[in-house]
Amino acid sequence: MFTGIIEAVGRIGKITPKGKDISLTVESGNLDLSDVKLGDSIATNGVCLTVVQLTGNGYVADLSMETLQRTAFTTYQAGQVVNLEKAMLPTTRFGGHMVSGHVDGLASVVSRTQSGRAIEFWLEAPASLAKYLAEKGSVTIDGISLTINDVDGNRFKLTIVPHTALETTIEVLRVGQQVNLEVDVIARYLERLMMGDRAAQQAGTGGLTMAKLAESGFIR
Repeated sequence: MFTGIIEAVGRIGKITPKGKDISLTVESGNLDLSDVKLGDSIATNGVCLTVVQLTGNGYVADLSMETLQRTAFTTYQAGQVVNLEKAMLPTTRFGGHMVSGHVDGLASVVSRTQSGRAIEFWLEAPASLAKYLAEKGSVTIDGISLTINDVDGNRFKLTIVPHTALETTIEVLRVGQQVNLEVDVIARYLERLMMGDRAAQQAGTGGLTMAKLAESGFIR
């Protein structure tokens, strides 16, 4: 579990194909790795990755086909800057929101404008994720915990203050670029909870039946 408060900006050193998977070498910059051991988790641009090797100036992690299909890592190249955050501790100050490091989908930058010293972004999320986006709610973009300031359908606005722009990679985002998007995990659990007993139904068993029509009062 993470908080979305970025601890350091790192850089991808090497991407090594491993069949259909890849091995990723990350140069961790100013991230303190003194308390990191093999098997620990580090959010890398919002993706929870397991450290399989420590290199002295960074770490190595494996990315599965599932991760590659769901994230923007397929577009990354050596030299790409990435946001880094170590897994939170029970004593960690909770400055952001609950972030799992499990990306829900990709969002695209629609516009970027300067507003005083802040930068305003409009992003477009997959239509299937629009229901999880709420004005003044939380969202994670490339691992950064951010507040949604406006919503229009499946588009949402972010206002980036100078400190956030300075301490993360978000300043380099440009129109058309895709980012890793994680919606608020509480919204996902709430949706599942509201399904009640229907949550136990397996895929393919929830279709329309005569019993359901009768239950709903359409037939007698």
